[in-house]
Amino acid sequence: MKILIIENEVYLAQSIATKLGELGHVCEMCTSTKDAIRGNNYDVVLLSTNINGQDFNPVIETFKNSIVILMVSYISNDTVSKPLSAGAKDYILKPFMIEELVRKIDHYQDYERLKKRNLAYEKYLDYTFANAKNEISLENVELPLFISSNFQKYADAFAFEYAKQQNLPIHFVTLSDPKALTEIENLPQNSIIYLIDYQALKKTDKKNFCELIADKKAIISSTDKIDEVEHRIIEIKSESNVFDKNEILPIEDYVKYIVLNYQDKYPDTELSKKLGISRKSLWEKRKKYDIIKKK
Repeated sequence: MKILIIENEVYLAQSIATKLGELGHVCEMCTSTKDAIRGNNYDVVLLSTNINGQDFNPVIETFKNSIVILMVSYISNDTVSKPLSAGAKDYILKPFMIEELVRKIDHYQDYERLKKRNLAYEKYLDYTFANAKNEISLENVELPLFISSNFQKYADAFAFEYAKQQNLPIHFVTLSDPKALTEIENLPQNSIIYLIDYQALKKTDKKNFCELIADKKAIISSTDKIDEVEHRIIEIKSESNVFDKNEILPIEDYVKYIVLNYQDKYPDTELSKKLGISRKSLWEKRKKYDIIKKK
């Protein structure tokens, strides 16, 4: 990492730079905040609050995308509270062990990395679920909740959106994993547990499973019809089912999707030909799925 050390005690700055250099970091030093703000391409900024008559806010603002750690000789409003409110990440009390400083640097570096990764995941999920919105209300949802849907994406969208609305972490577990029940048992209470592949459980295991999740904030999805359970069951359907390139639809769902979305673009003769069925079969499909063709 590239580290800037802002410290007017030159010997101390050199000592810190030497020790961090031995650990593979590249360090630069300056003795005033005015010199410090001439550049901003640093991963970490170590800012001494012992420099008299200096305004630390411009430094913190300049390095708002860096990890700013205060090096303080005493704790006060001016040396700690105000700089932290302005955007500094943490402080360390002089004298300190270099190992403690490195621990703080590593901690905040991991935090920033996870924050960026989480933002990327959220953007990806928003993109993925953009066409999988449903009309099921997220208000007054009682958990545990079972969701039956032929399209896994609709249940996924509901679970992740609900966890986001509740501002709770979400744990994803597939019940096709032999260790799933053990994992569920050890998960914390104050979080959403999203469980898929309920249809993969053996009939003899479903009773134990329902007892296990009875007092948990769990959302359970199945691509098959769910047999009677003591908890609420909702079914998510959509008249404009959207599927991924890598998702294999049941034949009936595929036919329904094509008829719904293409019957206004092709005459029945061509549509039935593309589906490989007769016009009579096409008419029967419309009747079965209660699809009305617009005139």
